Amino acid sequence: MAERNYRREQPNRAATAPKRAQHHPGAGSHVIEFRGVSKVYDGGDVGLDQATFGIDRGEFVFLVGHTGSGKSTIMRLLIKELEASAGSVVVAGRDLNEVTRKRVPYYRRNIGVVWQDFKLLPNRTVHDNVAYALQVTGRSRREIREKVPDILRLTGLATKLHNYPDQLSGGEQQRVSIARAFVNHPPLLLCDEPTGNLDPETSIGIMQLLYRINRTGTTVLVATHDHAMVDKMRRRVIELTEGRIVRDEAAGLYTRDETTREFAARMRGAVADPALDPTAAPNSRGVRERGRTGSN
Repeated sequence: MAERNYRREQPNRAATAPKRAQHHPGAGSHVIEFRGVSKVYDGGDVGLDQATFGIDRGEFVFLVGHTGSGKSTIMRLLIKELEASAGSVVVAGRDLNEVTRKRVPYYRRNIGVVWQDFKLLPNRTVHDNVAYALQVTGRSRREIREKVPDILRLTGLATKLHNYPDQLSGGEQQRVSIARAFVNHPPLLLCDEPTGNLDPETSIGIMQLLYRINRTGTTVLVATHDHAMVDKMRRRVIELTEGRIVRDEAAGLYTRDETTREFAARMRGAVADPALDPTAAPNSRGVRERGRTGSN
């Protein structure tokens, strides 16, 4: 019911549309395209509100925003775990509305997915976890013997192929997850909080690996809360708030630069302690008090 109502009553968001990244791709160059996509969950919560954006082949893009802003909704729509309430999601020229349930497993073979919690098979070695991704797509034993060692070298796991997941560090487990996602060399790699469970130093290694994969031509989309990593990499940033895209910026930071007025407003809202108020005069003890002019 919530989805049907949403389709009928969609407000005009043109006046509040975010500033787009300064690039103008040619027609047909998008590997991902969202066209006025909305998602309303059964309880009425809005996961995504008329999102429109495109991601070109070979781009490296960050999705940022607070928990519940819509990042995971975008990821779940892309792997067709969810259906859009309105609009269309197009991947490599194919409208996902036209992909039947029966064809979803075949569609997903062209997408690599990296999760925050790794999702490794605990009773299989590193080699077998990665090989499994090839087995389910019907690759021959010869192909598996050739491809698995290559991807383990790329991800820095050549000496760990006989280890089980519980014998690896968190960073190593995430590298296995990336190796498994990339072993088929998919044109699109989706990463949902890939450094969320890792320390800063390990996170750097994971992002370097994702960048290396991107340099091979694979489009990489990363949903993240990792402020430092986004700021260091300076790639395209799409920011969401309450399901709406509020910023789409090339070579962006995790948080956009504030205007002087925005900074002043934030500072006024943050001053809970009079000692932090720069407009207050100090009292006899040297503590600033609001509303005081300095004279008694």
